[in-house]
Amino acid sequence: MSVWRVILCIIFPPLAVIGKGCGSIIIVFILTLLGWIPGVIAALVILNNPDR
Repeated sequence: MSVWRVILCIIFPPLAVIGKGCGSIIIVFILTLLGWIPGVIAALVILNNPDR
């Protein structure tokens, strides 16, 4: 994971997971709407997942 992705996770989480599929974008977007911190955490978890 690059430094730019981490910065993008902090600024706008759904844009950071754009390469991980539509489901990830929707989940992160909904969590970001519910609260910025859950969206950031979800984006970081999705980007750090070695299985995807």
